[in-house]
Amino acid sequence: MTTPLRGLLTTDPVVATSGVALFADALRDQAVPVLDAGWHPPPPGTEGDLAIVMADPRRVSANAAALARMTAAEALLVDVLPASQALGLERGTFLHAGPPIEWERASGPLRGALVGAVLLEGLADTPEEAERRLAAGAFDLEPCHHRGAVGPMAGVVSPSMWVYAVRDDVHGNTSWCSLNEGLGKVLRYGAYGPEVIDRLRWMGAVLGPILRQAVRSTGPVDIRAIIAQMLQMGDEGHNRNRAGSLMLLRELLPGMITADAPASDVAEAVRFSGANEHFFLNLGMPACKLATRAAEGIPGSTVVTTMARNGTDFGIRVSGTGEQWFTGPANTPQGLFLGDYGPEDANPDIGDSAITETAGIGGFAMAAAPAIVRFVGGDVPFALAATRRMYEVTVGEHPLYQVPVLGFRGTPVGIDVALVVRTGDLPQINTGMAGRVAGTGQVGAGLVTPPAECFTAALTALARAAGS
Repeated sequence: MTTPLRGLLTTDPVVATSGVALFADALRDQAVPVLDAGWHPPPPGTEGDLAIVMADPRRVSANAAALARMTAAEALLVDVLPASQALGLERGTFLHAGPPIEWERASGPLRGALVGAVLLEGLADTPEEAERRLAAGAFDLEPCHHRGAVGPMAGVVSPSMWVYAVRDDVHGNTSWCSLNEGLGKVLRYGAYGPEVIDRLRWMGAVLGPILRQAVRSTGPVDIRAIIAQMLQMGDEGHNRNRAGSLMLLRELLPGMITADAPASDVAEAVRFSGANEHFFLNLGMPACKLATRAAEGIPGSTVVTTMARNGTDFGIRVSGTGEQWFTGPANTPQGLFLGDYGPEDANPDIGDSAITETAGIGGFAMAAAPAIVRFVGGDVPFALAATRRMYEVTVGEHPLYQVPVLGFRGTPVGIDVALVVRTGDLPQINTGMAGRVAGTGQVGAGLVTPPAECFTAALTALARAAGS
């Protein structure tokens, strides 16, 4: 005999709800277990644009092409060389992270990093003189992304700094990133004291040339293969790079120890690289830039190809709208602080390192690195939920970058502007926190999301393009 109503009236109910919370709250008041689906309507005023973009007949195939290009892009470390050679940087030109910005609106850490770079290049004798010359417009400031490069945190690159060159022969692109300075009081966090400048000069005179010899002697290093392995070993590729850094050092070490340099210099270069847990980050970033760069310029595609911050503005670029930036005020990360620092010391979000999330790792791969929550805040269930949530706003899964705890499911990749607006789920980013005041350095690490207006503005532009 069949149980009436499948036993609904004889067992305790569990109710799944979606939308307005009134019903769910009333059930909870009666001790009824409730599961929230988390759905909410798109932001007011976006309905028309969303309908146009979702109905664009080009969108599905264009996004499939973007996904295919992103996941096919190679990333081979082929050289290490000065930025003046790699990027054609002339004396007095400085690159920075994020969308374009002028000195007057620059954040504290970006100002600090620019001051330090001016001192490094010998274009001023004191920080005060450097700041005066920057304020007077004596130098050219340009986003790293405009030259196919990426820079962590403040992202400042000057002509004498050395950079990695990473190549994608499938699509014929190259990307570049500066060498990682380590943690604490470093230029990328806006510090510019004598110890910062001395370290940068040592990196240019000793570390860069030794790394160049190592790369040229050992041959190209497959950065994508390291990323795939580090995700299996507890890294997520943005704020946790321990396994990746060790694997990179394993590749480079034979060439480093046989480099034509004094033994003391080789020993110090090996020690510095081995002690730097973020040694790999500055190679993971250009690898991710190559993936997203391969997806640029596809008409009708709603896939995000850039997410970047300059400490004042957060900006995105989208495949179907080319090089146009869509910006909004950068949010301040929420997380854990170093020493006596607190929320009042943190600057709003900064850096090009969100390119990792744009390519499907970092915050999108938190489930692969549950230990990351001990560094950025949250808990293990949050890390798992964050990755699962990102599948709802992306167009596919990465065939190489996999999450063991999710049954080796590929990481979510290809952020879709239309899905972000439709669901209201903003991309999850893991990041460091720079001090608000120039010269402070790092104050912590945490979690952050972009401002929603970046995506609604991009959606409007996509709708106009679809209707033209």
